[in-house]
Amino acid sequence: QVQLVESGGGLVQAGGSLRLSCAASGSIIRINAMAWYRQAPGNQRELVATISGGGTTNYADSVKGRFTISRDNAKNTVYLQMNSLKPEDTAVYHCNAEIRPAVAVGFVAYWGQGTQVTVSS
Repeated sequence: QVQLVESGGGLVQAGGSLRLSCAASGSIIRINAMAWYRQAPGNQRELVATISGGGTTNYADSVKGRFTISRDNAKNTVYLQMNSLKPEDTAVYHCNAEIRPAVAVGFVAYWGQGTQVTVSS
């Protein structure tokens, strides 16, 4: 069974930094795109950043220049380095990955359980 497990969230003051990690485990054949989403209370889940299997990245306008997504394919892990954090970045951050598991013939979208990021002013 494939699982995504996030870590690295917490409480930080405005202007500070956090690094989120998301590790995929289980019977994995291949991982394509990986991404980070976030959801603040009362808001819909929004896309923060994506990284393709080849390393191409894309960011939401609200985080460009402050957040960096990266991946370590050997560890099946995606990271989100968050700098210059603002109170409006407060949300539960979820990772997402397109994974071909050993038990399927195609790719399946998996989600992590989420990690809370709180930025105080």
